[in-house]
Amino acid sequence: MNDQFDIVVIGSGIAGLTTALAAAPKRVALITRGAFALDGSSCWAQGGIAAALGDDDTPQLHAHDTLVAGQYLNDRGAVGRLTSVAPQTVRWLAAMGARFDTRENTRHEKRFVLGREAAHSRARIVHAGGDASGAEIMRALAQAVREAAHITVLEQAQATDLLTTNGRVSGVAIQRAQGNFAVATSAVVLATGGIGALYRYTTNPSAADGSGIALALRAGAVLSDMEFVQFHPTALAPRSGHSGQLPLLTEALRGAGATLINDTGRRFLLAHSPAAELAPRDVVARAVWAELERGGQVFLDARKAVGATFPQRFPTVFAACQARGIDPREQPIPVVPAEHYLMGGIRVDEHAETPIPGIYAVGECACSGVHGANRLASNSLLEGLVFGRELGGYLARINSSTTSHVAEFAARNIEPPTLDLVQKIGDILWRNAGLVRDAQGLFSAREQLAALRHDCAEDGQDVDRIRVAQSIVDAALARRDSIGAHYRRDAVAANTAANG
Repeated sequence: MNDQFDIVVIGSGIAGLTTALAAAPKRVALITRGAFALDGSSCWAQGGIAAALGDDDTPQLHAHDTLVAGQYLNDRGAVGRLTSVAPQTVRWLAAMGARFDTRENTRHEKRFVLGREAAHSRARIVHAGGDASGAEIMRALAQAVREAAHITVLEQAQATDLLTTNGRVSGVAIQRAQGNFAVATSAVVLATGGIGALYRYTTNPSAADGSGIALALRAGAVLSDMEFVQFHPTALAPRSGHSGQLPLLTEALRGAGATLINDTGRRFLLAHSPAAELAPRDVVARAVWAELERGGQVFLDARKAVGATFPQRFPTVFAACQARGIDPREQPIPVVPAEHYLMGGIRVDEHAETPIPGIYAVGECACSGVHGANRLASNSLLEGLVFGRELGGYLARINSSTTSHVAEFAARNIEPPTLDLVQKIGDILWRNAGLVRDAQGLFSAREQLAALRHDCAEDGQDVDRIRVAQSIVDAALARRDSIGAHYRRDAVAANTAANG
């Protein structure tokens, strides 16, 4: 195998594949811990891509909705870049072979079917297979990568360290079953996804454990906005004792008219927002949480809105419900909130570069500033695509010189974290740094995580996981006000007292 590459991309989700494709003709190594194009959250995404494709829509309206959802903490330049090219990004994917849902208009022209989701002022969500958008987009991108001569894929490969020489990246240390080795490169792209697996309940797979963020921390990168963790309001409620990944019940169900009811049959969202079920995700998630905290249950009722068409319109959700013995055509679906998306991450500039020359980050592991305090629905796949294409094109244009070898490095054997540690971190974050937070709980989480870290070896995956968890808690403690997805009940109480 060639041990020199112009670019090494770590992660085979939408952001990683798009970056690798756009970097042609540079030589790219694409590293993924598991199976190529299946190891991550992208293929699980049910929601589609937000893009101003409707006759009543514009990129400016899309940008406005993004800023409102993000509580205006967004980077306006990044938002403008995202929304302005969203329509052409969808068309680029369609030209590549992605099979989006379409219908013929009266002039027998095929048009994208556009759905509406929470906090969007227009119907602008492009889907594929109803609620299988991520899987279809990944299929098309993966096929393109397989056919790209400039990309070498390394499966079942764990990046253990980012190697630097004279202050800039020079290679990546990699662990495989065949042994440890390193590849030389002048550019490393972290596209490793989010941190959902650190929480007790998440819509993310186990690979979304913050490993790329931990790699960046080890190399000396800086994190931003780690307190902004988005929780999806409607994951399929688990059976007793279950934790980890839960099936997602796409927001498009509420966009189609499904309502949230409690165990008395009352539709309770109207008391929290005039937009009810289409309020921003943080509002809806906290309303669901409040019902559960009172000892009740919450259900998503799609019987009237979707009914008999459920298997055709939402096949993924229908199959998940059927596996639990639930027929959503006839029964309300029990739901709980679950960790869904990290708005913060590795701090990057407009070229997606960290302060360490040659180390870049894109997708959910990066803090591009585009989401602000709360991500607008269906902007996440779009972010990976738009900024992945930008970054790949930028790396293809700049001059780079790859050293012929990397310096000696101390190989680390990364063992998977113990189940006991995974559960402890998940419980600590869920209780104390979840949907509703306060100083007492956050200080308790800080102490518990410090105690866990004290018992771990400093060069293992256990401590990597703890360091990322600590960064979430520390950021949540530092931001004392409530805004967007970061909700401090003690800040609310203080504001109420001050205004009383």
